Amino acid sequence: MPRFFIAGTNMAGSSISITGADAEHIKVLRMRVGERLVVCDGEGTDRHCRLVRVGDGFADVEVENTVPCPAEASVEVTVLAGLPKGERADYIVQKCTECGARRIAFFQCERCVARLDGKNAEKKRVRWQRIAEEAAKQSGRGVIPEVLVLENLAAALELALKSERPLLMYETGGERRPLREALSGEFKSAAVITGPEGGFEQYEVVLASAAGIPACSMGPRILRCETAPVVALTAIMYETGNL
Repeated sequence: MPRFFIAGTNMAGSSISITGADAEHIKVLRMRVGERLVVCDGEGTDRHCRLVRVGDGFADVEVENTVPCPAEASVEVTVLAGLPKGERADYIVQKCTECGARRIAFFQCERCVARLDGKNAEKKRVRWQRIAEEAAKQSGRGVIPEVLVLENLAAALELALKSERPLLMYETGGERRPLREALSGEFKSAAVITGPEGGFEQYEVVLASAAGIPACSMGPRILRCETAPVVALTAIMYETGNL
């Protein structure tokens, strides 16, 4: 069934009024009165609805059933990625949304080739947020992941430390813990930090370690910067029973 994310006062009661772009989308889909759709509040609740009226710029639906969204994971994962160049960031947002991330943040560090500042950063963030919304609809999510742009690695470490299990993915060094070992035990929230195309400088890994965030290995293969976040997120989902 088609999915729509709507929040606010028009979610109250047993009827919902859909307006704006979502109402236009219903017309584009050629939906007819009586057809079913799902309205999500963006907080993990699905309302299974029946279309009762369609007009210019609006569509009214009747709520038939309200249930928790089955696609939301039991663990809240924040993905923090060193800002990549080109369309790699689009891929990270789309795939991490599909895999269940609750939050996706890009940050700048020593080896980042791409640079964002001011209006350019906000323009990109809005674009990525739109990609997250479309991916959430396509994958049946009940929450649209928040997309953030952070100024530097220090800000990324600070955000990661708000989770129960903050981890940094690093491709070299004997001091790394295997990711599966780092994910042992129970936890309700986690954060994974991955680097840009050139990876992390050694001092950045030391900085993370000093903050209490261990370096982890994802095996002997060196993954591309757009692959590493998806693999790490998928490993978390598997180890916590969400796959």
